[in-house]
Amino acid sequence: MKFSIGGSLKLAFRPWVEGLENIPAEGPAILASNHLSFSDSFFLPAVLDRKVTFIAKAEYFTSPGIKGKLTAAFFKGVGQLPVDRSGARGAGEAAIKSGIEVIERGELFGIYPEGTRSPDGRLYRGKPGGLARVALATGAPVIPVAMIDTEKIQPPGKVIPKLMRPGIRIGKPLDFSRYHGMEHDRFILRSVTDEVMYEIMKLSGQEYVDVYATAAKRQIADAEKAAKEAEKAAKAVREAAAAQDAKNAGTKDAGTKDAGTTDTGTTDTGTTERDGAH
Repeated sequence: MKFSIGGSLKLAFRPWVEGLENIPAEGPAILASNHLSFSDSFFLPAVLDRKVTFIAKAEYFTSPGIKGKLTAAFFKGVGQLPVDRSGARGAGEAAIKSGIEVIERGELFGIYPEGTRSPDGRLYRGKPGGLARVALATGAPVIPVAMIDTEKIQPPGKVIPKLMRPGIRIGKPLDFSRYHGMEHDRFILRSVTDEVMYEIMKLSGQEYVDVYATAAKRQIADAEKAAKEAEKAAKAVREAAAAQDAKNAGTKDAGTKDAGTTDTGTTDTGTTERDGAH
């Protein structure tokens, strides 16, 4: 990917990078990044000399058809790990296992603590599963990363990217060795995750929202659904009103026509009688 796509990405988009010196030349580390766009998983590895292994949703590896097979081949080719997000605990356990395996090989493990892309460009609450548990189980340093403006290059649902310069800020490594062996303490997991998210917020300059992005997406989807239903209902009311107005107008026209006929008859009769009297 670095040689085939990475060079083209850097040439076409010219991403700017700050903090490259914070990436260790060797040894394991966890790259914890905000998630604005599908392209995040391309820009970050493209600017690094080392390989970064991200976890990716299993749908990228199991989608049907030619497009699905090409997508699966690409993600396998660049070393991404499929994670099944179904079930009560979602991607948590699978992400932890995958992350530990990558770290034990002495490699860089990339993860998005928000769990999904931001629906509106803001930074959402980090999930205390994969990131914190991998960090505490392995003792690997956590390096906060902020992707800048990638959502403007390729917003959700857009296939053709917009040519503009994205940015990448890489923070100093965070050491959580003081919590080693406490990876099952939910309060410690929450504390570690919040500390990482705070550093990402400082690097990215994003507005922080203390809810999960998945919940925000549901709220947005529900709001859009309610808006569509309200518009549909309003349209039905407008159409009914228009139909009633048309009906009333037709009745009025018919009444006026009938009244005109009666008046004519009355006038004619009156005229005849007057003529007879004369």
